[in-house]
Amino acid sequence: MTASSDILGDDRARAIAACIDERRLVETARALVDIPSPTGSEEAVAYEVKARCESLGLTAVLQEVEAGRPNVLGTLPGVGGGPTLMFNGHMDTSYSGSEPHLRQRPGFQPAAYERDGRLWGLGIANMKGAIACYLEAVAALRDAGARLRGSVVVAAVVGEIEKTQWGTEYVGAQYRGYSAGSHYLASHGGGAIDLCVLGEPTENRVVTGHYGTVWARISCTGPFVHTAFSRTLRKDNSILRMAAALPVVERWIDAFEEESAYGGQLGVVNMGAVRGGDPWRASRTPQRTDLFLDVRIPPTMTLQHACHRVESLVAELRRASPDAGFDHEIFVTSPGAEIEADHDLVRALEVSHADVFRSPPDHDTVRWSSDASILTRYGIASVNYGASSGLPHPDGENLAIEDLVSTAKVYALTAARICEVEQ
Repeated sequence: MTASSDILGDDRARAIAACIDERRLVETARALVDIPSPTGSEEAVAYEVKARCESLGLTAVLQEVEAGRPNVLGTLPGVGGGPTLMFNGHMDTSYSGSEPHLRQRPGFQPAAYERDGRLWGLGIANMKGAIACYLEAVAALRDAGARLRGSVVVAAVVGEIEKTQWGTEYVGAQYRGYSAGSHYLASHGGGAIDLCVLGEPTENRVVTGHYGTVWARISCTGPFVHTAFSRTLRKDNSILRMAAALPVVERWIDAFEEESAYGGQLGVVNMGAVRGGDPWRASRTPQRTDLFLDVRIPPTMTLQHACHRVESLVAELRRASPDAGFDHEIFVTSPGAEIEADHDLVRALEVSHADVFRSPPDHDTVRWSSDASILTRYGIASVNYGASSGLPHPDGENLAIEDLVSTAKVYALTAARICEVEQ
């Protein structure tokens, strides 16, 4: 889409953008932040989103992903003949705010406040601010009297945050993230949706591709004996066996990061956790020590290939230490996602961004993941674009109110272009 082929026109674009109401947007965002919604406890904020959808005249429905965890889908129906565009955002927050290291940091609390032209509070950046922008964009289209051929869907989903159940210790709804809500959405009527904008915090860059992931547990074993008898078996302690294996793991990581380069940058593998023994029983040697890896996968690499590469690492560890009992488990697989740089949705975002910011947006590919991993697999072309403040501030999440307003304008204009405003 170029300026010469833009069906919206400058006057109509200005009229729609002018209908974005800053105070209404801020009030919506504050209301969403003020409702706690860590992963597994999204119900209260879902009902708030549903009520706000209905107040805008949207047809709002709940999808119960599991008890107490509904997705919300608010639809502004088109008059016919245009594509359906979804604005998708997750309601769950990365933290609860009650974590010991966050309790004294106000921007990590579910209590919104304004300071120095910015809106602060848990979830404002990731990503309740985006949901507020979606709702404000629909309100602006309504206030501008725009009649769309295609439909606009505002989807607020549960369980997107990168976390998962594991073993028998980490179970329950609070661990069921990694696109749980969008997976349900896509498999329960998602085929009616053509395109999707995800308002993840991209600093208003158009993110055309991102990595997926494989999470792997690699384990080794050792004898289980009382401390009094452990000296002669020290070299067989599973913690020390794992420590001796780390140079091999690091060399594998270096090679895999080269192999998984994408978008002009190296891949990334994170050693995310180590577990061995029981702190309540330090008088025994650990029977098993676990190393957990987050292996990021570009959209150009299959999950199967990445899993086989992990298998090759474990095979190497076994050869080096045949008595250490090395084994592994793959317990998260989420593919990467990408969209063509010249896709109509990307072009509509580019033109709309230029209308608002008076310059074209930057494009980017990133190593973090989003619900585009699932949606694109269901044929829903998806792109990430949203406001952010860069790396987290020590005081917590925050967004400039000016950026929220500008982003809502871009969303409204993108919907008008994609869903085709009737002339």
